[in-house]
This record gives sequence, C-alpha cells and structure tokens, in this order.
Amino acid sequence: MLRAIEVAIPAGAVIWIFSNLSINGMSILNYIINFLDPFAKLMGLDGYILVAFIFGMPANEIVLPIILMSYLGNSTLNSISDYTTISDILTKNNWTIITAINTMIFTILHFPCTTTLISIFKETKKFKWTFLSFILPTICGIIICIINNYALKFVFKIL
Repeated sequence: MLRAIEVAIPAGAVIWIFSNLSINGMSILNYIINFLDPFAKLMGLDGYILVAFIFGMPANEIVLPIILMSYLGNSTLNSISDYTTISDILTKNNWTIITAINTMIFTILHFPCTTTLISIFKETKKFKWTFLSFILPTICGIIICIINNYALKFVFKIL
C-alpha cells in the first residue's frame, strides 16, 4: 500500500501540472496528446487514450478517469453517477467499436503498473527483467492493436 502511495502522489502531481500549465494558451497535456495522436491512430486509439495509459502507469485503474478528464478538459474529475454519461463523453469524442475494442486489448496487453515494476525489480534485483516486463507486453499490445485496427476497418467496410 505504501509503495502505491509513493508512486501515485507524484504521478497525480505531474498530471495536475501538465493539465494546468499552459504554453501559448495550450496545456502541456494537450501538446503531448497532439504529439502522440498520429501513432495512437495507427493503433485505433487517439492521443488522449495513449496519454492516459502513460499517466496511468502508477495505477492502471486511473486510465479511464484520465481519459474522461482529458476529454472534458478538466484538471479534476467530478463524480459520474451513471454509465450513459460516460458513453456520451466517449461518443462525443469519436469513439467507435474499434476504439473500444482496441482500448480493451491495450488494457490487457500493456506495461504493468509502476508498483508491479518496482516489485519485479526488488524481487529479481535485475533491471533487465523489469525492462522486459515493461517492454514485451507493451510491444505485443501495440502490434495487436495495429493489426486489429486495420483488420476491423477492413471487415466493417465489407459489411
């Protein structure tokens, strides 16, 4: 529990700073999102989703709240009481069935949270196992999302 707090608090601070610090009228978070967007599109995602996975590294359960905060342009997320509100936010931000499927795929196949990586390093005492634990699932997730993105686009064109 203590490790999770040690990792989550600095990450939360970074997310807040990037959301609230602006350069030329645009937040640093939006610069990062715009930079990652072309690569994310290859995966059937968008820059917001990819940034949420990166900033969600301290705890994977914060990925969806980060996506929603980014879409709403808020630095905080108020309580959302029903699923239709989430659906409306995602739909308004161009989510399709392909976006949803590839987000689920990347949720399953991406790097473990920071706390897990720290535990791997402490158990193995080897940076290489920690690095492999990070990179292998991430590469698999990226490749499968790219293949799936183009396969689903092809299938939906036929139907």
